Amino acid sequence: MAAVLVVLFLVVPVVEIYVIVQVGQEIGVLPTVGLLVVESLIGAWVVKREGRRAWLALKGAIGRGRVPSGELADAALVLVGGTLLLTPGFVTDVFGFFLVLPLTRPLARRLLAVVAARRAATVVRRAGPSGGPVVRGEVLRDDDPPSRG
Repeated sequence: MAAVLVVLFLVVPVVEIYVIVQVGQEIGVLPTVGLLVVESLIGAWVVKREGRRAWLALKGAIGRGRVPSGELADAALVLVGGTLLLTPGFVTDVFGFFLVLPLTRPLARRLLAVVAARRAATVVRRAGPSGGPVVRGEVLRDDDPPSRG
């Protein structure tokens, strides 16, 4: 977990700055800033639209009385993708659009399910069998009459 945080807070900003500088050297400073602003505006619009759709799908599933697992995953992906889209940078925008756009979100949802299943299997494997000693006993309840015997 600590390695993930190091990557998130140290490596990603360095990569973002590097990419922004490279793009700025190719197309110029003002076009680069303009491109970042336009990406953020488009991202905000897409997140608003897809967030509303995810919310309505979630409410609909709950209203029909079914477990909204896919809808919850979509809502989480839109939330994380929206955060990435509103963060300035080209690399985070690519990942943000991947998580938010309706064409790529099903693939992101499947990847999320695979990662979650592997993580759950790892946790279960580390925990091992419930394996403590078995103690046989008898359950006594206050409302049961005492047995004579």
